[in-house]
Amino acid sequence: MNKHITITPAAGTWVIRAGGAVIGESARALELNEGDLAPVIYFPREDVAMAFLDETDHSTHCPHKGDASYFSIMSKSKTYENAVWTYDAPLDDVAQIQGYLGFQTQEGVAVERV
Repeated sequence: MNKHITITPAAGTWVIRAGGAVIGESARALELNEGDLAPVIYFPREDVAMAFLDETDHSTHCPHKGDASYFSIMSKSKTYENAVWTYDAPLDDVAQIQGYLGFQTQEGVAVERV
């Protein structure tokens, strides 16, 4: 495993809320710790209501994880642009996050352990 990144099962059950609605809940989430950054909880796609997500053209590259593609969250009251990312073909050291989604917490979007 990449010494810069550690991935472990996230203890407990986690939810994602956007615009007040629960759009995902998982007891199978992963916690990714990368250097000095805040931990990120990654959710399996199967545990997220993908109907709330709209794929965008946005992409980024991380030298430790690879190329990320993005989704916006469509809530009743607001669109949260590029608030979700995924690594469809992550680098070998972080292959565990393939098929998982990370969420940018911001006003109106929360990732919480319940």
